[in-house]
Amino acid sequence: MKNLFGKRKEPLTNTQLLMTITIGIFVVMYILAMTLLGGGFLHTQQIFDMLNDNASLIIVSCGLTIVMIGGGIDISVGAVTSLVVMSCVLYLNNGGNVFVSILLALGIGLGFGLVQGFLVSYLEIQPFIVTLAGMFFARGMTTILSVNPQKVDHAAFSKLRDAKIEISWLGYTAKNGNVVPARIELGVVVALACIVLVFILLKYLRLGRNFYAMGGNQTSALMLGINVKRTRFMSYILSGLLSGISGFVFMMHTGAGNATNAAGMEMNAIASSIIGGTLLTGGVGNVIGTLFGTLTLTTIKKIVVSSGLNDPWWQSITTGGMLCFFILLQSVVLSRRSKGKKS
Repeated sequence: MKNLFGKRKEPLTNTQLLMTITIGIFVVMYILAMTLLGGGFLHTQQIFDMLNDNASLIIVSCGLTIVMIGGGIDISVGAVTSLVVMSCVLYLNNGGNVFVSILLALGIGLGFGLVQGFLVSYLEIQPFIVTLAGMFFARGMTTILSVNPQKVDHAAFSKLRDAKIEISWLGYTAKNGNVVPARIELGVVVALACIVLVFILLKYLRLGRNFYAMGGNQTSALMLGINVKRTRFMSYILSGLLSGISGFVFMMHTGAGNATNAAGMEMNAIASSIIGGTLLTGGVGNVIGTLFGTLTLTTIKKIVVSSGLNDPWWQSITTGGMLCFFILLQSVVLSRRSKGKKS
């Protein structure tokens, strides 16, 4: 197939195809919400609120996307995020420094990434078992630190938490005639920076290409001279680091710590990655798709609430339905695509 300039047009890869489908579904879903429900969906602040509320989830999902592209899984990310939040809250409340608390968050995430990555990569223990143990360990440590909710009482951190980027021309006019500017939290900036960096890693760096090769076919990756153990080890280190960053961003958003912080975040991160086009079998995925997977998941939840179904189980039911739909869609699309190539 040729384009207008006579050059042959390359077909979309599986990653690009699934990402395009996710973006298309999100756009259609949001337009329908604007048309049928109106309300907050008509304001750009709704999009920014979705990003503000889910910045930490987006960061965790980026790390999980890396691991899943490599053919692995990490279900400890939510518990590690909770541990980071509680550790940083207690440290700051005891006269700690904000910069050191950031290093503490990164250190906890890196520690989990190193240990779990070593067990999975070099001792070849099943990743589900290793990260399940990591999840229980992190939850237990969080409870040991404090079983009661802890609010951050730190002047410098409060300034950082309350800082927001205001964009007046993207705001809206309230009923009283005042212009309300669009507000973006600093955590969103961190999340978008993580997306850009991970995108560059996966798209342009050798390590990123090794993740795809390892997840697509480990035997072929070995034949190409890729150090599979080291590559898998690096995927878990990156996932751990991003979990640490996610914990600090989560604390910036809530300003408090709780033993149940980020409960179920790992399941939402897996759902966001899958909806965004990442395959559980590995070799296919993209963080841009993961971003829109998170937004799609959040949009369907907001649609459910706006429709009057406020009970929490309706959100769980719709999340499960969306996940099944996207898994089935991926299976059908890739199956037909494979048959088309063979024919």
